[in-house]
Amino acid sequence: MTKSVNEREIVLAVLMEVTENGMYSHLILRDVLNKYQYLEKRERSFITRVTEGTLEHLIEIDYILDQFSKVKVRKMKPVIRNILRLSVYQLRYMDSVPDRAVCSEAVKLAARKGFAGLKGFVNGVLRSIARNDSGIRWPAERTEYLSVRYSCPEWIIRLWQESLDTETVETMLRDFQEEKPLTVRCCLAKITPEELMAKLRSDGVRAEIHPYLPYALVISNYDYLEALDSFREGLFYVQDVSSMLAGELADPKAGDYVIDICAAPGGKTLHAAEKLLIKEKEQHIKEQHEDGRQEEPEAPADRRKAGQVEARDLTEYKVGLIRENIARSGLDNISAVCMDASVYDEASAGRADVVIADLPCSGLGVLGKKTDLKYRASMDGIRDLVDLQRQILSCAQAYVKPGGVLLYSTCTVDPAENMENVRWFLEQYPGFRTDDIRPLLCPELRDSVEEEGCIQLLPGVHKSDGFFIARFVKETEETGKQEKPL
Repeated sequence: MTKSVNEREIVLAVLMEVTENGMYSHLILRDVLNKYQYLEKRERSFITRVTEGTLEHLIEIDYILDQFSKVKVRKMKPVIRNILRLSVYQLRYMDSVPDRAVCSEAVKLAARKGFAGLKGFVNGVLRSIARNDSGIRWPAERTEYLSVRYSCPEWIIRLWQESLDTETVETMLRDFQEEKPLTVRCCLAKITPEELMAKLRSDGVRAEIHPYLPYALVISNYDYLEALDSFREGLFYVQDVSSMLAGELADPKAGDYVIDICAAPGGKTLHAAEKLLIKEKEQHIKEQHEDGRQEEPEAPADRRKAGQVEARDLTEYKVGLIRENIARSGLDNISAVCMDASVYDEASAGRADVVIADLPCSGLGVLGKKTDLKYRASMDGIRDLVDLQRQILSCAQAYVKPGGVLLYSTCTVDPAENMENVRWFLEQYPGFRTDDIRPLLCPELRDSVEEEGCIQLLPGVHKSDGFFIARFVKETEETGKQEKPL
């Protein structure tokens, strides 16, 4: 009986959308998996692995195809090009699929897509690669070799080599290609990490505490995240530990007013709101104890005293994502509004105890999760992003109260978007200073703070995404002054 759904045909459709129509792979793959969630876990895993793997190894795959095909990749018909790509990925990285099956399925797929006349070409190229895998000629020059071996554009590698040694660069590149379990943040206002781990394990999910934070869990061996009761109940939030560290370094206090200016989808917003509630609860218990009153182990936080978080983002769509996550969290000390972070909001001047500025960036620290970003990025694009980041920081700093905190973060490994922005900011706004962040970090990360107030996390070097965080403190009224945007 012929299957109604062919996994390779689905993969081909996703690759066409990404490589030919400019769609983002993580978004279209998410939609596809939602559409076909009725498929067996094995089938959905195949779709995910071949799609992500083909994109992850695209430069390497095209390099190999150009060695074994008389027609170069750039001149192939788009459908044939992507059939060959997904097939080469299977030949090289999926031992569970026999070579003959890869070739046979590719030929059938070409015919189904209207290219029966090219079946011989497809079969010949793939069989030649399968027979001569050990005979591939790799580049001799080191940077070009790293580019092909790890499918990363040369200009990105050269950019990193300006500030990092080649060994560290290769460590990062290797880490991007390694499969990793999912990291989630336990929602402490609802459940303890130990209780959540027990609940997850009862559902067959592997769960361990991350070494950097006691409420960060590393999970694996689940089928479909939304099928877990603990997810639907808002007991955890999917978030990399690097992003959680931004919440740790923002360190909001009970009663604080926090503005998260580029908040979608809302991870740092929810984290900050939860921290406010927990700290108010702790303060309430402490005051009871000091007054000699009966201590209430589960004393609820006073929402009026706990503080508030205002989440902002550019579009109604993004604000809608934040509101969805707020609703699932059950937290009621958050609001979400549509606002352009690059436009100064005079009504917010001097109001915030904490401003979280996790800004749009090149994403060069998360290439393992968003593999097609490396093919979209450019130096011109980075220069435009730096200008945008500085414009947003110029607005954001004005919202901070004297004595308040501005937390700047990006998910990139690029000095222009990170330390160079820090130096620019301190020069433009002398009313701010960097703050010692070591006491707020776990012992494993304290030696990674190279300049006061700043930490650059590197994939493969640290157990996290590539991420940069800087903590600025605004001087008090006695020593500082209110700065307006440039």
